[in-house]
Amino acid sequence: MTEATSQDRIVTVPNALSLLRLLGIPVFVYLLLGPRADGWALALLMIIGATDWLDGKLARLLDQSSRLGALLDPLVDRLFVVTVLVAFAVRGIIPWWVAALLIGRDAILGLTMFVYKSRGLPPPDVIYLGKAATFVIMSALPILLAAQGDWVVSVVADPVGHALLVWGTGLYVWTGALYLIKAIRVARRIPVVGRADRK
Repeated sequence: MTEATSQDRIVTVPNALSLLRLLGIPVFVYLLLGPRADGWALALLMIIGATDWLDGKLARLLDQSSRLGALLDPLVDRLFVVTVLVAFAVRGIIPWWVAALLIGRDAILGLTMFVYKSRGLPPPDVIYLGKAATFVIMSALPILLAAQGDWVVSVVADPVGHALLVWGTGLYVWTGALYLIKAIRVARRIPVVGRADRK
């Protein structure tokens, strides 16, 4: 199988996992906001998080990377994060301003990608502190959900979850500012290239 054919594949294990994550999003929202079945919602939240990690590993291990996967995986990830934040805010698990701050940060940085694309440049290098911030936030959310239950663990989970959320949000906004400053510098120093120059 040629590399081009491999990249064009649609039916792969990683793509199936991404599709399952996508189908799990409305189920999670229903469980959280409908019957408030927090135990099931927590289990689904953790399963979706695990499949997000697993599909990337399997894509490399099974040599099943594809163009569809490269588009579908980050799209589902962003949709899932935004949905969880909004659903948590609706339930009152996190403040609305925290959800708005986190979603707004990603929206602004998404717009900065046009700066790089218009100059024929690749996206900026990853700031690993940003990855750490994402990990902390995504760890805080299930802990905060676990704190909603009427059990002994909620006494510990609530302060731990809120502490992680505050720490992660601070790091997330800080790294977002670093990305934004980098994009502004690129916009000022490097001219926009024509279509012919980008090819």
